[in-house]
Amino acid sequence: MELSRCPWCLGDEEYTRYHDEEWGVPQRDGLRLFEMLILEGAQAGLSWLTVLRRRTSYREAFDRMEPEKIARYGETDVARLMKNPGIIRNERKIRSAVGNAKSYLALQERHGSFSRWLWNWVEDAPLVNRPRSPEDIPPSTPLSALISKELRAWRFSFAGPVIVYAFMQAVGMVDDHLASCYRAGAGAPPPSSGPDKLDKLYK
Repeated sequence: MELSRCPWCLGDEEYTRYHDEEWGVPQRDGLRLFEMLILEGAQAGLSWLTVLRRRTSYREAFDRMEPEKIARYGETDVARLMKNPGIIRNERKIRSAVGNAKSYLALQERHGSFSRWLWNWVEDAPLVNRPRSPEDIPPSTPLSALISKELRAWRFSFAGPVIVYAFMQAVGMVDDHLASCYRAGAGAPPPSSGPDKLDKLYK
């Protein structure tokens, strides 16, 4: 019997796998959270699938998404990235990633953990919604607007309320799987799901 899923992931195998294994699953690793924030910013004005298909290229182009390295990027690196067809070649978004790496490090130095700082906003537990249809899911919320305001106070860019809400959904701070979706309330990926095949890029 075919499983019922959120309709936005249907029609593409990679999109469906992302929905089944990652979207809405609580993520607490600081490096992964930083990566997702960069990728959500890169998505602005585009579809998430466009960015998802380039995730491996982003990890390779941006030094495995290590903020300590990205924060040291200069004009030569920006020029290099602008020539990389594997990523979104938008100069503002590339420069935003560099600036956000610096902001990430500053925030982490102040609070000790970027992950802990983020999860404190939801009292360390996902906010569970059970929308009946895609139309019931808002593009942003008062909480995403507040987190966005704080991020921008730390000089993060491409971190508006809509991007922040998409980020919160992606990393499991919010669970917006439809009530009819088999992943609703599942928490972790199904047992058949293996480890992220891209983990080796972090090692």
